[in-house]
Amino acid sequence: MRHWTSDDIPWEAFDASKLDADILLLIKAASLVERNAGDYTRYLKMVFRDEPDFLAIADAWEGDEVQHGEILGRYARMADPDFDFPSRFARFVEGYHIPEGSGNSVRGSLTGELIARCIVETGTSSMYSALRDATDEPVLKEICHRIAGDEFRHYKMFYELMRGLKEREGLHVFRRLMIAVGRIRETDDDELAYAWYAANEPADAPYDHDRCYHAYSTSAFRHYRDMHAERAVNMIMKAVGLNPHGWLGARAKTFAKRKMLSLSAA
Repeated sequence: MRHWTSDDIPWEAFDASKLDADILLLIKAASLVERNAGDYTRYLKMVFRDEPDFLAIADAWEGDEVQHGEILGRYARMADPDFDFPSRFARFVEGYHIPEGSGNSVRGSLTGELIARCIVETGTSSMYSALRDATDEPVLKEICHRIAGDEFRHYKMFYELMRGLKEREGLHVFRRLMIAVGRIRETDDDELAYAWYAANEPADAPYDHDRCYHAYSTSAFRHYRDMHAERAVNMIMKAVGLNPHGWLGARAKTFAKRKMLSLSAA
């Protein structure tokens, strides 16, 4: 199937009267994170340098992510002509750098690295699905729908690669679960907080991690519904190798719903 491009977006259908100012702040921050895929691709290529199956898809994945960032940045500029995407992105990459380690996976194994990628794709797929369902602005709804589909496709791609490596490396399910939990906890690190800061705050404003992460998380999670939380848990459990419909999955879904509710109301 032909991959979509900016030309497939109905830009002329933009309706400013249906714009949600809160969602626009999220879109601005997301545009910077997505556009920064080059750093992650370099890191992943270094980690998977002996895995030709991964290297064969790495550039295509990066291309998707960069396109997401560019399209979100274009949308943000259309919705807010004062938003200077290039300068905001430059501010983001100047202040935030991913931990690249020493050439090996920071997760301790290739399987662990792919589990972490599955967690990231779960988060982005669920977020764009939530924003798609929350917005009435037709252009943004179409953009979020297409990006959510890409992120789910990426999840399946990383999941299939991980299945092959899992047998070879023999990573125990408990260790896989701990890697997933650890990656989920990393969502409150500097990346999302700094993206919010770089996208939405004045250049002379001091950066405060807690304040910026609080602003990001409350803005993001207030748009989630139960179905988004449940689907995210299903994807995480599958990546780990656990039954999402068992007792542990049920408890995880209850916890996820409560956690998202608490973050949105914080």
